[in-house]
Parts: sequence; C-alpha cells; structure tokens
Amino acid sequence: MKGMGNMLKEAQKLQSKMLKMQEELADEIVEASAGGGMVKVKVNGRQQVMDIVIEKEVVDPEEVEMLQDLVIAAVNDALKKSNDLASEQMKGLTGGLNMPGFM
Repeated sequence: MKGMGNMLKEAQKLQSKMLKMQEELADEIVEASAGGGMVKVKVNGRQQVMDIVIEKEVVDPEEVEMLQDLVIAAVNDALKKSNDLASEQMKGLTGGLNMPGFM
C-alpha cells in the first residue's frame, strides 16, 4: 500500500506541473506566415489566434479567394507550431511518456 501512496503523490505532482505548464503556454506566442510574409498570424500556446496582419499589397477585391487561402494557410501553420510547442514541453515534463488525454 505504501508504494501506491507514493505513486499517487507522484501523479499529483505531475498533474500540478502539467497545469503550471499549460498556464505558461498561454504566454508563449508562435508566428507563421503565408504568401511570402504577406499574411502573418500569431497564436498562443493554447491555440488561440492572437493577431492577424495582412499587408496592404495583398488586399485586392479581385483576389479575395487568394487572400482567404493565405489566411487559412497562415492560421493552420501557426496552430501547428503552437501544438508542436505544447507537445515538446509536455515531452520534457513526462520524460517522453505518451499520456492519453493530455495534449
């Protein structure tokens, strides 16, 4: 039984560290761009879009579909980078263990 108690304490410590890491991830910002930097997107570690910048040169009423595609590409790239950042930090915390349900 003593071993089970120690394991429970370790699990609680790990959970506490994971919560702290998730809070810290909120402050991490990744940036991605599309169209040679004409569309830029910033996303935080919680996969929330924080900023979208569109250069004036790319805004053309005749090219709305292209602009939409660039925004989608930049957002998806930024979300992937944010997810990769969270996964890397989680690996450091769990020692590379795959823990279902966490990120």
